[in-house]
Amino acid sequence: MVLKTFGWSFAVTALGLVAAVFYGGWTAFGVVAILSVLEISLSFDNAVVNAGILKKMSAFWQKIFLTIGILIAVFGMRLVFPVVIVAISAQLGPIEAVDLALTDKERYQELVTDAHPAIAAFGGMFLLMIFLDFIFEDRDIKWLGWLERPLAKLGKVDMLSVCIALIVLLITSMTFATHAHLHAGPADKAETVLLAGVAGLITYMIVGGLSGYFEDKLEEEEEREHEEEEEAERTGKKRPAIVLVGRAAFFMFLYLEVLDASFSFDGVIGAFAITNDIVMMALGLGIGAMYVRSLTVYLVRQGTLDDYVYLEHGAHYAIGALAVILLVTIQYEISELITGSIGVILIAASFWSSVRRNRALAAAEGNGSSDKTEVSSGV
Repeated sequence: MVLKTFGWSFAVTALGLVAAVFYGGWTAFGVVAILSVLEISLSFDNAVVNAGILKKMSAFWQKIFLTIGILIAVFGMRLVFPVVIVAISAQLGPIEAVDLALTDKERYQELVTDAHPAIAAFGGMFLLMIFLDFIFEDRDIKWLGWLERPLAKLGKVDMLSVCIALIVLLITSMTFATHAHLHAGPADKAETVLLAGVAGLITYMIVGGLSGYFEDKLEEEEEREHEEEEEAERTGKKRPAIVLVGRAAFFMFLYLEVLDASFSFDGVIGAFAITNDIVMMALGLGIGAMYVRSLTVYLVRQGTLDDYVYLEHGAHYAIGALAVILLVTIQYEISELITGSIGVILIAASFWSSVRRNRALAAAEGNGSSDKTEVSSGV
């Protein structure tokens, strides 16, 4: 099972490290290895959230996620994206931007640093909306009941998540963005942050709305399919095929890719603290992205989220923390060690809470107790 799921990740790791040695010797080998670990540590929460979405998709679309999806993740976000933001910020053509990345690495890093406020605002707002929509939803299983119960009640207010996100964006543009950190020193980037933040919010609403719409449609069709199967068994007639699954899965796949892109921002930006060599960056982050993809599928196939029910909660709290960190980094530099550690700590805490819950449920069943409400709610 492990080899089947992580086989491609192992192969890409070997090829990537060998390529690093040929490209820049053992120094490049070490840099690429460090970048791989950085990407995995920063994106573990991404894998947990992705697994929660991917488990609703068919085996075919899971394979698409591991093939086409990884091409988008590695070549799109880890290689093309840094070049694109340089091309836009410096008003260069794609070929000129690539030439700059390969020949003038210091200038390339400066341009990426200057583009950071817009990147952080876009990614921060997208991730913040994911977190807010999660905590304001009334869920049967609650991890931090004392916090999640009142928030679920507040979540009944229409558009509350959007209102809070816009307030956060406005405060950010009036505080952090007025002293944004650029390579030449502080600068006022309030307008840039506002526009990029609104773009991130709109992106979330469009992609998330479409995926949610088709997911609801899929559930309706599954119910109808079940009824038709029962009717077919009684009458002996053939049941018509359902074609909506493809569209529903496509928009969920699109949502996953945008989500992965938002998670990638901190990894791409953080990589510049280690190297400004675009080749080593692509190799290291690409290897890390492969493991995140494989880990996502592993969590789905093993049913880990069903067994450890608070993992998804921990991952979403990590998303909220990452969103705040991205917005704060518009003005202040925050170590990637801190960013990665917060996510790991929150997920580890949710995992341990899940283990304790499972033990408590097992003990309750052993004692013949039928009252499991308090145990399952995480209180």
